[in-house]
Amino acid sequence: MPDTNPREFYERYIEALNAHEFDRMDEFVHESIVMHSEPSSRAALVAQLNSIVDAVPDFHWETQELAINGDSLAARLINTGTPAKEWLGAAPTGKSIEIVEYAIYRIRDGKFLHMSALHDAEALQKQLAG
Repeated sequence: MPDTNPREFYERYIEALNAHEFDRMDEFVHESIVMHSEPSSRAALVAQLNSIVDAVPDFHWETQELAINGDSLAARLINTGTPAKEWLGAAPTGKSIEIVEYAIYRIRDGKFLHMSALHDAEALQKQLAG
């Protein structure tokens, strides 16, 4: 990533996510990507992001830690929001959620080429349990 500061790049990416400006993903993500170790596309990522904010309209990503090693990034984020629809197998209750997400990325030619993330769905379900 000779022309791109990875920390600034990631901060801009998170800003776009939090503004729910998923039409900007072409700035950050190659057309063809590897997502969760499977061939995928930017369109599939955008669909996934839209499904998240459809279920959790106030979904917010907050970077807690960011580790950079060459063209690889690893992040620990806190995701917050209030589900309005079923999400990750949990029915909405009006309660807000806060879950940790771990994400790993590889950047090539100034955009994400590999993306993978995981979160604790069990913790989410416990938070929403009546």
